[in-house]
Amino acid sequence: MVERLPHPDGFRLVLTPNRSLSWHGNVRIWAALFVLSALIATGFTLMGAWVIIPFAGLELIALACGIYLTSRECQRQEVLSIDDEDIHLEKGRKRKQAEWTLPTRYARLRVASPPHPFTPAKLSLTHRDTEVSIGGFLNIEDTEKLIGMLEKNGLLIERKEPDPQIGLWF
Repeated sequence: MVERLPHPDGFRLVLTPNRSLSWHGNVRIWAALFVLSALIATGFTLMGAWVIIPFAGLELIALACGIYLTSRECQRQEVLSIDDEDIHLEKGRKRKQAEWTLPTRYARLRVASPPHPFTPAKLSLTHRDTEVSIGGFLNIEDTEKLIGMLEKNGLLIERKEPDPQIGLWF
């Protein structure tokens, strides 16, 4: 998602992944699957197939790990502040973990076109030897929206077409 916030000297964009369900919603789904799995495992145990219990437990542990890791990745956030002098990018989960400052006048947004139409373009801010990727978690529509907002506000766009020698599968 791309959200524009007010900023005293320019504009600020907050980039976040699409979150289809909150953490509490994920826990509720896991609890419902736990109850269902427990009922099925209990039924098989009563029929004499007690060996299913450890596998049901392993399945629920693997599902909980997958839900946790996915929810953790959905907490990523990038804040892009642009004013007349500088472009300031901050990245992190729940707190700032990394930041970059580039001069607005000389910075470029490099747009690497995708090799096929089902993936979004790869975006990066560049200045001399510094290249910082942005919005790697955005979908196609949000990536296009971000490019349009940055282009409209005067950031120079540098488009890079995919290498024609590389096929769709590589």
